[in-house]
Amino acid sequence: MTKREVTIVGAGIFGLWQAYTLARAGYAVRLLEESREPFARASSQWAGAMIAPECEAEGAPAIVRDLGREGLRIWREQYPHAINNGTLVVAHGRDAGDLTRFANMTERHLAVGAAHIEELEPALAGRFERGLYFESESHVDARKALGWLLEQVRESGAEIHLGTKWRGGSHDIAIDCRGMGAQSDLKSLRGVRGERVLIQTGDISLARPVRLLHPRQPIYVVPQGDGRFVIGASVIEREDDGPMTLKSALDLLGSAYALHPAFGEASVLETSAGVRPSFPDNVPRILVEQAGGTVLRVNGAYRHGFLLAPVLARIVEQYLSDGRREGALFSSP
Repeated sequence: MTKREVTIVGAGIFGLWQAYTLARAGYAVRLLEESREPFARASSQWAGAMIAPECEAEGAPAIVRDLGREGLRIWREQYPHAINNGTLVVAHGRDAGDLTRFANMTERHLAVGAAHIEELEPALAGRFERGLYFESESHVDARKALGWLLEQVRESGAEIHLGTKWRGGSHDIAIDCRGMGAQSDLKSLRGVRGERVLIQTGDISLARPVRLLHPRQPIYVVPQGDGRFVIGASVIEREDDGPMTLKSALDLLGSAYALHPAFGEASVLETSAGVRPSFPDNVPRILVEQAGGTVLRVNGAYRHGFLLAPVLARIVEQYLSDGRREGALFSSP
């Protein structure tokens, strides 16, 4: 039986999950990526990669939380290197109102006091009186996860073409996951700048992502192993992927120092910025076009790329299988 062919354009987190899922479903997958080096142009390489649907509900529509719970399940079932230690959210006493607001806007958390915080994260002993523990959440190392997905796609027998620009044309099925590269075809798409710092220190260890609610710059600190931590959270309405500014670096690093002074002695390994593709409501979309074949544009990751990528892939597979447009993520161009 001849396999149905599908061309996937873009090897970021959306494109890789599409390729991985469809290859496993028996499609003949052809993956195109414009950059010659894997992930060189993918904003997902800079992600904190927290699979955290409950915490994301604090600032996202309910659909992100609900589909994100499915995304969390898929990551845990299929990715062998997910770290399933939950998320801890803390705030200093003067910012207790922010913690209360976070609790009111989220579900499935446990209110924890100083003793429980110390049990979860001994390094934070005596620093916080109250927190919220989201036990069900996970995180991954973004670059390792991207590399694993690419290797799985390669092992499935898919064709992988790096350094290859997609020029449209007739395809039976094409899935466009180019992110900002598709902006000329998706007029409502905008870019949102995200920044992060990678540091390394042997003076403190954390078992899980810790989010500090801070009035100047709320942050997340995500442990990556070997004493490395990703510090992030900036969301700037600007389509600029240039170097990080001094102010942004000071805000992120200052908040990390507020979480624990031991971060003050850390080595800064990398500062980076990327532009996240986003629709006006910050919810990803699947847009179907029928013109000389079927083109599905899967885009608008915003800050939910890792969380929702496996769900979007599952929905696309279902659409290709039986034509069903499940849920609210399908849209007109």
